[in-house]
Amino acid sequence: MNQEYAYGMWVIVVFNIGLFLFFIVSFLVPKGRREWRSMGIVTAFLVALFTEMYGFPLTIYLLSGWLGDAYPVLQPYNHKFGHLWVVVFGGSTFAWAMVMGLSLLFLIAGYTLMSKGWRQVHAAHGRLVTDGVYGFVRHPQYTGLFLVIVGFLIQWPTLLTVLMAPVLLYAYVRLSKAEEQRMLQLFEQDYKEYAHDKPMFFPPVSQWKNFLITPVERGDA
Repeated sequence: MNQEYAYGMWVIVVFNIGLFLFFIVSFLVPKGRREWRSMGIVTAFLVALFTEMYGFPLTIYLLSGWLGDAYPVLQPYNHKFGHLWVVVFGGSTFAWAMVMGLSLLFLIAGYTLMSKGWRQVHAAHGRLVTDGVYGFVRHPQYTGLFLVIVGFLIQWPTLLTVLMAPVLLYAYVRLSKAEEQRMLQLFEQDYKEYAHDKPMFFPPVSQWKNFLITPVERGDA
């Protein structure tokens, strides 16, 4: 049987890393050392992701080697079967469409939140932002980043990215807490009152629809 090998496309690896990093950095511009360190973890995640997606499928090599003939597909290096969730759910075109559709929803939702949060903060010109997406959570841009990471894990989980994702999330939780200390210094009681009943990242399930479709507000307190 002819074995399709859909990898070794290093130009595409570099292009995708640059493209997605450009979009993320555009909305989450690093300023201090802590922010650059967190962005470094995002960069490492993207490098690991797209290297396995188009360059060298380390996870598939390992899994097919460990499982041998028990590996559930005959052409593991076909790009369709690089989607491990597709393999888990039987390898059908329907499974592929479901995985791609679900991951795309997470990616779009994540980039939408990052974009809205960025526009509100810049429109506020240094004022405290409490409306729009900030009326639902205190760190909507990081919520967006988390959704993007989940979207990538749905689309193309690998051993490295699954291990790196919790580290990335932890780094941004720490970063958000440091940012809140700065906000308390700048806005004091106003920020305390705002943060009192707002979750950090995830609103109640009943509010998610409005959270995602809320228009961008001007952002003044």
